[in-house]
Amino acid sequence: MEVSSEQSGEEVTPETLRSPSSKNIPEVSRRAAKTAAEPGGSVSAKRKVEPRSGSGTGSVAATRRSGSIGGSASAVSAPRRNSTGGLLQKASISDGRRKTGGDSAAGAKSGASSAAEPARRSLPELRRISVASSRAGAAAKPAVASPAGSASRSAGGSKVEVAKKPVSKPALSASVSALSVSRRISSSSVDSTGSSGGSGRRAVSRVSSPTVSSGLKAGSLSTSQDRTSALSGRRRGGTPDSRDSRFIVLPQIEIKANDDLRLDLRGHRVRSLNASGLNLSSNLEFVYLRDNLLSTLEGVEILTRVKVLDLSFNDFKGPGFEPLENCKVLQQLYLAGNQITSLASLPQLPNLEFLSVAQNKLKSLTMASQPRLQVLAASKNKISTLKGFPYLPVLEHLRVEENPILKMPHLEAASVLLVGPTLKKYNDRDLSREEVTLAKRYPAHTALCIRDGWEFSRPEQAADSTFRFLVEKWKDCIPPGFFLKEAFIDKPVEEDVCCCHFTVVHDGAASTDPPLVLKYQWFCGDISLSNFVPIADATNEIYWPKHGDIGKVLKVECTPTLGEMDYPPIFAISSRVSRGNGIPKVVNLEVHGELKEGSIIRGCAKVAWCGGTPGKGVASWLRRKWNSSPVVIVGAEDEEYQLAIDDVDSSLVFMYTPVTEEGAKGEPQYKYTDFVKAAPPSVSNVKIVGEAVEGSTVKGVGDYFGGREGPSKFEWLRENRDSRSFLLVSAGTSEYTLTKEDVGCCLAFVYIPINFEGQEGKSMSVMSPVVKQAPPKVINVKIIGELRENSKVTATGIVTGGTEGSSRVQWYKTCSSTFDENSLEALSTSKIAKAFRIPLGAVGYYIVAKFTPMTPDGDSGEPAFVISDKAVETLPPSLNFLSIIGDYSEDGILTASYGYVGGHEGKSIYRWYIHEVEGDSGSLIPGVSGLQYRITKEAIGKFISFQCTPVRDDGVVGGLRICTGQERIRPGSPRLFSLHIVGSAIEGTILRIEKKYWGGEEGDSIYRWLRTGSDGSKNEIVGATTATYVPTIDDIGSFISVSFEPIRRDWARGPMVLSEQIGPIIPGPPTCRLLEFVGSMIEGQRLNFNAVYSGGEQGDCTHEWFRVKDNGVREKLSSNDFLDLTLEDVGTCIEIIYTPVRKDGIRGNPKSIVSDLISPSDPKGMDLVIPDCCEDIELIPLRKYFGGHEGVGEYIWYRTNHKLEGSELLDISNASDVVICGTEPTYKPLLKDVGAYLALYWVPTRADGKCGEPLIAICSTPVSPAPPVVSNVHVKELSSGIYSGEGEYFGGHEGESLFSWYRKNNKGTIELINGANSKIYEVTDSDYNYRLLFGYTPVRSDSVVGEPILSDPTNIIFPELPYVEMLALTGKAVEGDVLTAVEVIPNSETQQHVWSKYKKDIRYQWFSSSEVGDSFSYDSLPNQSSCSYKVRLEDIGHHLKCECIVTDVFGRSGEAVCIETTPVLPGIPRIHKLEIEGRGFHTNLYAVRGIYSGGKEGKSRVQWLRSMVGSPDLISIPGETGRMYEANVDDVGYRLVAIYTPVREDGVEGQSISVSTEPIAVEPDVLKEVKQNLDLGSVKFEVLCDKDQNSKKISSVGTYERRILEINRKRVKVVKPATKTSFPTTEIRGSYAPPFHVELFRNDQHRLKIVVDSDNEADLMVQSRHIRDVIVLVIRGLAQRFNSTSLNSLLKIET
Repeated sequence: MEVSSEQSGEEVTPETLRSPSSKNIPEVSRRAAKTAAEPGGSVSAKRKVEPRSGSGTGSVAATRRSGSIGGSASAVSAPRRNSTGGLLQKASISDGRRKTGGDSAAGAKSGASSAAEPARRSLPELRRISVASSRAGAAAKPAVASPAGSASRSAGGSKVEVAKKPVSKPALSASVSALSVSRRISSSSVDSTGSSGGSGRRAVSRVSSPTVSSGLKAGSLSTSQDRTSALSGRRRGGTPDSRDSRFIVLPQIEIKANDDLRLDLRGHRVRSLNASGLNLSSNLEFVYLRDNLLSTLEGVEILTRVKVLDLSFNDFKGPGFEPLENCKVLQQLYLAGNQITSLASLPQLPNLEFLSVAQNKLKSLTMASQPRLQVLAASKNKISTLKGFPYLPVLEHLRVEENPILKMPHLEAASVLLVGPTLKKYNDRDLSREEVTLAKRYPAHTALCIRDGWEFSRPEQAADSTFRFLVEKWKDCIPPGFFLKEAFIDKPVEEDVCCCHFTVVHDGAASTDPPLVLKYQWFCGDISLSNFVPIADATNEIYWPKHGDIGKVLKVECTPTLGEMDYPPIFAISSRVSRGNGIPKVVNLEVHGELKEGSIIRGCAKVAWCGGTPGKGVASWLRRKWNSSPVVIVGAEDEEYQLAIDDVDSSLVFMYTPVTEEGAKGEPQYKYTDFVKAAPPSVSNVKIVGEAVEGSTVKGVGDYFGGREGPSKFEWLRENRDSRSFLLVSAGTSEYTLTKEDVGCCLAFVYIPINFEGQEGKSMSVMSPVVKQAPPKVINVKIIGELRENSKVTATGIVTGGTEGSSRVQWYKTCSSTFDENSLEALSTSKIAKAFRIPLGAVGYYIVAKFTPMTPDGDSGEPAFVISDKAVETLPPSLNFLSIIGDYSEDGILTASYGYVGGHEGKSIYRWYIHEVEGDSGSLIPGVSGLQYRITKEAIGKFISFQCTPVRDDGVVGGLRICTGQERIRPGSPRLFSLHIVGSAIEGTILRIEKKYWGGEEGDSIYRWLRTGSDGSKNEIVGATTATYVPTIDDIGSFISVSFEPIRRDWARGPMVLSEQIGPIIPGPPTCRLLEFVGSMIEGQRLNFNAVYSGGEQGDCTHEWFRVKDNGVREKLSSNDFLDLTLEDVGTCIEIIYTPVRKDGIRGNPKSIVSDLISPSDPKGMDLVIPDCCEDIELIPLRKYFGGHEGVGEYIWYRTNHKLEGSELLDISNASDVVICGTEPTYKPLLKDVGAYLALYWVPTRADGKCGEPLIAICSTPVSPAPPVVSNVHVKELSSGIYSGEGEYFGGHEGESLFSWYRKNNKGTIELINGANSKIYEVTDSDYNYRLLFGYTPVRSDSVVGEPILSDPTNIIFPELPYVEMLALTGKAVEGDVLTAVEVIPNSETQQHVWSKYKKDIRYQWFSSSEVGDSFSYDSLPNQSSCSYKVRLEDIGHHLKCECIVTDVFGRSGEAVCIETTPVLPGIPRIHKLEIEGRGFHTNLYAVRGIYSGGKEGKSRVQWLRSMVGSPDLISIPGETGRMYEANVDDVGYRLVAIYTPVREDGVEGQSISVSTEPIAVEPDVLKEVKQNLDLGSVKFEVLCDKDQNSKKISSVGTYERRILEINRKRVKVVKPATKTSFPTTEIRGSYAPPFHVELFRNDQHRLKIVVDSDNEADLMVQSRHIRDVIVLVIRGLAQRFNSTSLNSLLKIET
């Protein structure tokens, strides 16, 4: 559904679109569109109108069907506000008929003549009249039209009575609804004015809403009178502006074509909605009350279901829209053309989608939020401010034309800010891209400021201006004595830290007690800056945006609290939450746990995942000794780490690298700990290692813990068995050898732990078991004997503590030459025998003897093992016997057996042989390879032998051995295993014998066939002595059997066998014994056949004739007794199939015979006729041939100018004026044959070449010409832009044919090119991007015109392709420089024209060279497609190439033009974006980072310096030339300065760049302690003082002694503490006067030196860096009057 939106800025009405002329409506649509739809749907109904005339005029009753154009307007009177045009819709058709324009005009004229008082007329009629009157320029009175459009009013002010009788209510079809929105027609505004100054209203000619009256007692009805002429008149009267009007899409309204749902009272002078005749009800959905006198909405509350409410052009003036609150389902509200000054009372309508308030007196758009409003039309008002602009979260179209606010610069950008991204159109056009871009440059809170009255300004001033505006607004929200310095939110990124910054500064005029506290609450809302929802638990300065916050806006409300008073909150709004880059980063890193040996510390990292899936980061621990770099602790890769002894006196570094589940890694971060302290010495798990046996050595061990172990003490004590007391037997060593005195006693081992510093810990002890006496032993164990298979060996040894006879020996084998008890395998089960025979299983193994010494009473000692020097050897493989046993007859089994010796047998070789005679070499029996052989028939009468070759498992082959059988192989006795008859017991079938014979080679066995009669008598069948037998007719009803006597080849006989009987024999099937042809096998002859039957009494036998072709295909011909041969049979064979049938109906097997090939008869021409002839139509003579298959006959075509007949025709070859024109069977007449006669001379010829008598025929009429046609019509390009049309004419002689040229666009539309009527055509600019077609209309010489033919379209016609003559580069091929490609255009006129008119764009692509062998190729550089390219580091040494391709407006691209550079040179070394990373405390690490350019970086130099605040002098820090610097207390109050000198790889230096930090502050914990000590004014520290002041000597722990460092406001003292023998003594004492100073050791964070003067100085050591820093800062703080900079000011301590 569409609404016209006029350029003048008038309001948009709910009226539907109509076509300007009914001629454009298809007939089907006309029939369907008897009713027309408006926003709420419409209904047409028949009304009966009875006008009554007071002047006596007869009443005329007319019945009309009201249409969709039914609004009426009053006659012209005093000027009043305009009613605007609205929705256009196809005109409906009443009663299937259309009134003409003349009828409508006549009716209007008659109505005007009888008008005496102001009356209303239909808008279409008024439009027509007003346009006509404006053209005539006369001040004529307005014509009065009847409300029904069918009868005029009388001059005496007659009234019109309307009958309330609805005739029909046709439903609005979907086709009409679709038609109503299918076309867009511009609406126009034509004001109709009259010359008189009467009291009637002025009506604006608009197409009114298509409605049906709801049945008032007095009122006008909607009518369709003369819609065609009315719409045509509207179209004619439209102004040029109306043609350029635009349309906007209205929200869809559900269509319900029902009178109960709509009310249309437009122009009825309704003054109140509570009028009795108004009939408002809660069921109404579409209410049209425009052009009335309403001034209040009282009574509209009843319209609870209304969807469309039109209140345009009434008398509403101000507030009073509260009654609309009941209209919850209202979707479209029209309030245009009133006197409304404010919309503040307009309630929130949850379903309102369209609001028109144009042509009112609004000064602002302040109203309640409308959550679903899509279109807001507010043109022609007095709007001058955007203050109070409502929240419209889905607004798409905003119109504010002809308002004072249009003078505001960048109003469109302000509208985008207020509405948000849903805004698509502004003032009836698409949003300006520049304004949208400009809107993005404003702060996020700009829209709120605009709504609060901020004066819109340019974006570069908006940040400061809006902040000042908000500060002024919040002046009551800030406590007295404070002012707001800043309020903003960091750019929010998904799952990253987002911090809000509210800085409220005290002006210093009053005390700040109690302190100001800021409370925070985070909110999340949409881009329209509305519907902010508080975020649970988000009450801190920072917030981590979630994934669901992407695209939304964050808001923070900050509530200042001073004491117990809470002030109103202030706020800050962020930009939209952006999606994280997926690369995590560490926000905070801490290490928790006691730094003491053995403790477990844990690194805790707070990670911003930035949109990535949280994963397990990479943690590692590093150990940093004094004066050394951190070293990775192997295996310490968890967040928890247990401190070990190696960590004592070291500082640990916890390094953490966040990693997402997707694998993205963030930057690693690290955290230093203080130095780890050692634990007190202790020992655990004390135990005694070793066996408690006399003579053994035992050892006491334990797990020491507590720093580095020093000279720990060990004691061994023996327990007295009687007194249970302990006696010290050894001290100072952890090992002890058990003696004879210890046997039967227990020993105690005492472990006293002592650390490296001499501190003694708690001792631990452990008891041993009772010491045992030493058991028997054996030594010098040997194996005696030969180490070969089956040899005997013996184990011997020297036994002490027992006897050799009582000792035991067990034998083992092993595969290893070295002894391994776990790999032993027992060889003997006996554990006593000292002698042992080596079995086969030990071959290849080493022999091991286990000798167990024993005492005679059975006590055993520790066994001793001895292993042989070499592995057991084996004997060569051999057989000790070989034999064959078994049955030496056919089918018997022979088995070979043998005995093998010589190691483990492998795959010995077996072979069986057959020998013709005993003693010959024999032949190998194939397929037999085992120890058994089953005797076959081939071995009968022969000898069998077996050969065995022994093979050891290691492949060693022994000697071959042969064994021959004792006797020849005997054959078996002949016998038969099975005998049976195969075949059917049917007369005439073949019976066969199947048998299974065994017993040598079969000889002439005897067969006998036997017949058994029905009486049981069995007789031998004479002559039946073979293996087959065919039953005869004599066997019918009898049984058949066979006897078989097996006979071997040597005539040995076996037992006779008789088979089972088969039968009884049944008769055979009927059979044809003889079948032959009768007749001649020539074309035209008749064939018969002769058949002889057998097989019982003959019945009705059948036969069929078939034609058999050369390819074997059989074609059935007939079932007659004879067959007449035809031409089709020539060259084929005839087959007859005869099927014998017995009288009882049984059919036999068919029998067939096939004839020889059928011969053809003599050739003969039966008839020859030539039909009518026409040019170019192939002439086929009508002829008839007989005599076999026709061959290639002789054909001669003659052309003659007159028709030949009789003898002249027969002798045509000798006739005059006769020309031979063809020699083929057919002939196509040519142009020269037109008007002549054609004759044909034909000699019929058979396929084999035999000829018959010739025939001659001539056509009856001369050859006629063909109709003119043209073919092969095409376009030929002669030269650039010049084309020629070609075609081949045919059809008589060509006359003056017609030519034409056409253009064809891409949509297939073809248009004629005027004036192009020759064969040659020259292209113009209008032909570009079109295809050309050539039209050829053939015309014969006798003026007969043929069909015009169009050629195929040419290729798309394009102008000459623009090209670049050459390409040039500006800039140098040096790293960091910018190369710009400049194209040179050819100077030709054509190219200049093409470039100026048809060039679209130029594409560039940059390439970099890569070497390939001796040459180099170019690879494209991604994302480098502009004319400029900045040379990068990677390009150094490479050639660069720029490729330029020109594209024209037709999408064509020219050839690429390239230009190459010389090899890229490195640029001057430079460093960019130099910065120092690190937090601003004196205990932190600082790192200098920057972006280097200028070739490959070499050994660039970094120098760290200090700079006093406010002083230009720089103080060098000696030795600090690395990229990282660890600050100390010397840096407090100074700025750290890093000077970076970039150096290229080849040594070229660039310009040095410096960067500095903010002044270094004291670490908070140190600062707190320093403040406390300074407040005290006197403090003491326990230190270690170096006793040896030789500076050349490296100090160690052993050279330091304990001292007390006393510091007060006047002096410093180093005091040696008192001992038992001495009093405290002051070793060094001095005031803070110069040259007093304190020095630090950069390589030792525990040392410091106090220098009083050149003779008095103290080298001190403290426990930690923290204590050292406190001492130094306290001393310097107390000595501030001698320093150039007050340390208290650096520490921010008030004095």
